[in-house]
Amino acid sequence: MKKSRRDFIKFIAATGIGFTVINPLMACSRIGSSRMKFGLVTYNWGKDWDLPTLIKNCEDTGYEGVELRTENAHGVESTLSLSQRKEVKKRFADSSVTNIGYGSNFEYHSPDPSKLQWNIEGTKEYIKLCSDIGATGIKVKPNTLPPEVSDEKTIAQIAASLNEVGKFAKDYGQLIRVEAHGPRTSELPNMKAIFDQVTESNVKICWNSNAVDLNPPGIEGNFNLVKQWIGDTVHVHTLNKGDYPYQELFNLLNGINYNGWILLEEGRVPNDIITAMKEQKLVFNELVSKIE
Repeated sequence: MKKSRRDFIKFIAATGIGFTVINPLMACSRIGSSRMKFGLVTYNWGKDWDLPTLIKNCEDTGYEGVELRTENAHGVESTLSLSQRKEVKKRFADSSVTNIGYGSNFEYHSPDPSKLQWNIEGTKEYIKLCSDIGATGIKVKPNTLPPEVSDEKTIAQIAASLNEVGKFAKDYGQLIRVEAHGPRTSELPNMKAIFDQVTESNVKICWNSNAVDLNPPGIEGNFNLVKQWIGDTVHVHTLNKGDYPYQELFNLLNGINYNGWILLEEGRVPNDIITAMKEQKLVFNELVSKIE
């Protein structure tokens, strides 16, 4: 059933964009004044788990939410029947884990009109799925700026597509989370150029913790370019490996009163995923405790 625009406005106001703590076990991430929450993207960690196993493993490791990635073993896809969708919604409702949303591969940069339309229509079908399973949004992405087309034309096309799916998503009470992803489109100046033309208030940026975030003028300068559009999801990789300045990122997020999700999206699969998940939760808590 569609939700009214009034319901959607209430949703945005109530979330801020934030969520309610469900399980006291999860409250350990509420350190100081920060209201950030930690969750999992089932990119590679969790891709082979069915839905009951995924939920249980998140509960056991203190992960408060999950972004369900497409084509993984949990099988939450648009092919589910209405009764199956209700079952997915109930499984999450009966747990301490929030169904944050769906991580799709829909993209809007193709110069081929038929491919572009396929991606737009596919997004709309998965928006309906998100509504039926109790999620709050869908992750999409620009993936490149094709060299055979002017940047300005592709940027305008991506923005227009986001406005179309964003307007559609409002009727279902859903957010469009645009991952900063892909060659050149992961660069924050290009994300800004896209969002300068986005008019729908439920279309938000999903910060993706890319190496290009550190390009001149540096992470703070790039963050400031797009901070007004950052929504309720931030993707991070292994928090205690590599050179990405996660403490600085957390400080910057805290500076805009970010109370959304920090979602672990790691490609390298450890031998013991559960142990690694627990370790990353502890690192997250430490980073939050040191926020300035």
